[in-house]
Amino acid sequence: MKKTRILALVHDHLVPPADTTGINVLEAEWKMEYDVIETLRESGHEVQVTGVHDDLAAIRHAASEFTPAIVLNLMEAFADVTTFDQNVVSYLELLRLPYTGCNPRGLILARDKALSKKLLAYHRIPVPDFTVVRLGRRAVLPKRMRFPLIVKSLFFEASAGISQASVVENAEQLARRVQFVHDNLGTAAIVEQFIDGRELYVGVMGNERLETYPVWEMSFAHMPDNRWRIATERVKWSTKYQKRHGITTDAAQLDPQAADIIRRIATRAYRALDLSGYARIDLRLDGAGKPYVLEANPNPNLAYGEDFAESAELGGVAYDRLLERILALGLRWEPKRTG
Repeated sequence: MKKTRILALVHDHLVPPADTTGINVLEAEWKMEYDVIETLRESGHEVQVTGVHDDLAAIRHAASEFTPAIVLNLMEAFADVTTFDQNVVSYLELLRLPYTGCNPRGLILARDKALSKKLLAYHRIPVPDFTVVRLGRRAVLPKRMRFPLIVKSLFFEASAGISQASVVENAEQLARRVQFVHDNLGTAAIVEQFIDGRELYVGVMGNERLETYPVWEMSFAHMPDNRWRIATERVKWSTKYQKRHGITTDAAQLDPQAADIIRRIATRAYRALDLSGYARIDLRLDGAGKPYVLEANPNPNLAYGEDFAESAELGGVAYDRLLERILALGLRWEPKRTG
């Protein structure tokens, strides 16, 4: 790919420092931003970084001054509101700026876990049974749902608010956890049938033509028997917790036919939710070997060594080439397309 002028949009508190001497980058909260930006610079691209919080004018000013060929969108929220990330992308489209990652429509459809599950079910893609408990309401379970259940925020990603207490086994625990989501996360709660089984991830890339990377799995090999094997907030983000309980992620050991079925389900989910750019599809495989799509995560973590990049590398795409492909997809995306 020819050398390109890239405007990187990052959260203002995640702008990597110009000098990282004496800093453990591996533990820095801005590691992903650093990995992506520095790798692109090492590949010869001209990258300007703009920190954004709640001012769209900063984007317009930077784009006007720098005149980038493409915007590298690493924003996951705007003004600390996660559901506003699609508005940033919409603004880039209004400015006629090419950008990396998912389009606004796909972000909206994937962000709402209930809406996405309805769309997936319509396309006969297996999802767990679920119900939504709006703010100020109490949980009323459909007759088909049975304990254990898992309670999450309807909108938040990255396992925000998920702990061992998120899996509930009776009505009292359910009411308590729904109240926790309402009070502490400030969103509606989604209550899902808990799928007790293997936790799988599939990286998908593309706009019209899609490619998938090897199925990845989170292993809970040394988790105590009295703990639920789920991707809690601590499991996702605490390296000490991961080491203590032997939690790792690696290529899933599946027979070729099962892996092929799971990858096909992932691409069907990607298309059903009108995603573009790149995404990670999260699934669970129950004891009978049936896969269920839990959710789709557009614009997943791109840090070097994280699941998406690791699975891509196993699929034959080195980290620098992965970022080049993401740029190329952004340059080819046409916001005006109607389907």
